Formats: sequence, structure tokens, C-alpha cells
Amino acid sequence: MGRAYQNRKLSMAKTAGAKTKVYSKYGKAIYVCAKNNGLDPDGNLALRGLIDRAKKDQVPTHVIDNAIKKASGAGGEDYAEARYEGFGPGNCMVIIDCLTDNGNRTIKDVRQCFTKTNSKIGSSGTVSHMFDHQAIFAFKGEDDEAVLETLMMADIDVTDVALEDGIITVYAPHTEFFKIKTEFANSMPEYELEVEEITWVPQTYVDIEGEEDLANFEKFIAMLDDCDDVQNVYHNAEVKEEA
Repeated sequence: MGRAYQNRKLSMAKTAGAKTKVYSKYGKAIYVCAKNNGLDPDGNLALRGLIDRAKKDQVPTHVIDNAIKKASGAGGEDYAEARYEGFGPGNCMVIIDCLTDNGNRTIKDVRQCFTKTNSKIGSSGTVSHMFDHQAIFAFKGEDDEAVLETLMMADIDVTDVALEDGIITVYAPHTEFFKIKTEFANSMPEYELEVEEITWVPQTYVDIEGEEDLANFEKFIAMLDDCDDVQNVYHNAEVKEEA
């Protein structure tokens, strides 16, 4: 891919209210994952990955424990996954993943984010074919060739290993995520993983420039961030600040 992975998630929330929103989103995701696939992180690798990411994002242990405890009980909320796609400000491509207990409410909230920022929501598959569903690992280092050799020797399918500005980024099919994570722990413990996630990586990028598009893009992301049901937002926007 020839470029280091750019983490487009918003900076860690500074205010108490914003932190509560982050905790809530993780709690919901952990609850659903544990309820659907098992409470034991050792047997539920997806749950283990979620817990690891939550801890990196400074989610308190009691939030994680309460979500798993809640999943162990009978009944509870019935959440469903929902994915929406479309074109955001400046004609960037957007994928929005949600967890919802009320699909009508969620689509209404998400659609409003598009309509209020001169954007256009599409149907399933509108833009996802222009993204690769990949596992991403990024960490400080200089010897990308040694990392690639180690992973290949472990019979792991790697899409690319890129080195840029002292950061090594490993790209691989999303199905290889836990094999790679295990290999780092066993064979390359000297590397501290700063990014370890399964995400949608755009095949092409669009520059967002001009006062109106920049303002609408900022508003679009903020509105999505305010939606309780939105879990993750992926896009191919490159923001060009006005000089």
C-alpha cells in the first residue's frame, strides 16, 4: 500500500460526557459479543480483542466486567448489527457500523447526519467494495523486512508491510488478525503494538478542501459521534486545512 496506516478515530475524549459515551459504546459491543459468542475471552477471541482495545482506550475495568456480567444473565437487550454506507461531504466514501435495539431510530439518526451536511446515504454495497476489510497492526520500528519474514515463516497471509517515519504497519486479511497478534506475542515481544484492529481500509483517498466541505465534514463526523448507536465510522477523506 506504500503508506503508513492513518488512524482516523477521534482523539481520546477530554470531557467526562464524551468519555462516558466511549465507555457506553465499548460496553454495548462487549455485551453483544459476550452474549452471542461466549463469556470466556480465552474461547471467544473477538471478545478478547474488544477487551484489549477497551483497555487501550482507558475504559475502566468495572465497565468491562459489568458488560460481561450483564451478558451472562437471561434476557437483556436485543441488539442487532447495522451497517450504512454513502457519500459524505466532498464526495468522500463512508461506512458506518452500528449496534441497535431499534433499527427505525438508528436509520433515522444516521440519515439525518447525511441530509444535514449535503451528503447522500446509499444502499448496502454502495461504497464498501472500494474498501478492504483488513487487520492492521502499527508499532515503532525500523526493520520492516525482518517483520515480514517472521510473519511469512509462521505461514501468515500478509498483504503488505510498510515503513514510514519510524512506524511499521502490517496489513493482512481480517481473518489473520489473531494469528498475527499471537505471533507478535510469541516471536516479537519487543514491539509494543500501538494499533491492533480490524478495520475498513480505503483503496483510494479524496481530499476534503474548501471552507464549505471542511465545515460540513467536521459537522458530519461530530453528528455521527453523537449517535448512541454508531460504533465505528470509516472513510476515505484526507482533510486539507485552509491556508
